[in-house]
Amino acid sequence: MSPMTPPRTGAERYLADRLGDPEYQREYRAARERIDRIDAVVRVLDGRRETMGLTKAELARRAGMKPEAVRRLFSAESPNPTLSTVVALADVLGLEIRPEPRLTPTPSVV
Repeated sequence: MSPMTPPRTGAERYLADRLGDPEYQREYRAARERIDRIDAVVRVLDGRRETMGLTKAELARRAGMKPEAVRRLFSAESPNPTLSTVVALADVLGLEIRPEPRLTPTPSVV
C-alpha cells in the first residue's frame, strides 16, 4: 500500500495557480521576506524578555502598554507591530533598534 498524498485545499490550489504568474511570485516572495523579518524581530524581543525573567504582563507594564497587546504580539501567527511598539519594548529590554545596510542588496519592490 503506497502512502497517499493528502488532497490539496482550495487555498493551496489557488496559491499554486497564482504563483505561476512571475509578477505575483515576486510580490509574494517580497511579502514573505518582510513577514519573516518582522517575526525575527518579535522572536528576539520575546527571547530577551524570557532571558530577563519578565512576564509579558510585567514587560507591558514597564513599556506603558496593555498586557493583552503584548500577549497578542508574542502569540500571533503573523505579528505586525508598529515601530513605536518595537522601540518601547526594546527600551525596556535594553535593546537597540538600529537599521543597518544589508550585505547583499535586495531587489526593490515597486
